[in-house]
Amino acid sequence: MSKSKTIKTIKAELQFVTTLEDLAQHPDFQDERKGVQQAFQQRRRQLEKSQLQYQKYVEMCQYETDILNVQPDALICGVDEVGRGPLAGPVVASAVVLQPGHDFVGINDSKQLSAAKRTLLNTSLKAQVRAWAIGIATPEEIDQHNIYVATQIAMYRAIQNLSVTPTHFLIDAMKLDQLTEPQQAIIKGDAKSVSIAAASIIAKVYRDDLMAEYAQQYPGYDFAQNAGYGTQKHLEGLKQYGVTPIHRKSFEPIKSMVSTI
Repeated sequence: MSKSKTIKTIKAELQFVTTLEDLAQHPDFQDERKGVQQAFQQRRRQLEKSQLQYQKYVEMCQYETDILNVQPDALICGVDEVGRGPLAGPVVASAVVLQPGHDFVGINDSKQLSAAKRTLLNTSLKAQVRAWAIGIATPEEIDQHNIYVATQIAMYRAIQNLSVTPTHFLIDAMKLDQLTEPQQAIIKGDAKSVSIAAASIIAKVYRDDLMAEYAQQYPGYDFAQNAGYGTQKHLEGLKQYGVTPIHRKSFEPIKSMVSTI
């Protein structure tokens, strides 16, 4: 322990400590100054959080790890969609193939992340994954088929748009009968599989950006904020301005409004 060190210096040193064991062995660990003890407590919390995130990441890689243990050269594709519930806009799917040795600690179901975190991860994923692609099913296709079939259509399109041909598929709660490769439907897969989580993030950021563009084209519905979901402002916009071309006419209350026109 050296009290000649300033608290600022010790805080700076602690940022280079990467394990709880090293933290406890730091030469200033017994420094009784309140500021020093607070610095150690803060760093401990940071390391504990990082450790939990890493453990979570390992767990989220388990489906992929099980496949790679059998087939080390497997190309595993995660598939997910966003936009099944909104009253307006398309359903968007993404297909993602990660690189070996990927490291996206902190990734999760896109709905569990802040918009800022999603944006950062979206940029990082697009720059570092082996391949990614988007598939879209339009509001017209949703009305023509139903949202379940339209979601499958969007997923098939995302897969077809990939620059590589996957050998295995991990899909969020959906089975795609047209695929000939092995596939696994995982309930809440965007929180259990890193590949599906990656697809979830890319799909959500893409769709949110698209709905923000629609907000410029169709003002009054608050699409930039609600992404087409039936919020109060959206419903008020419907009453005031009526149904737009991007509304799903098979969904209530749009269906009732269209039937009275």
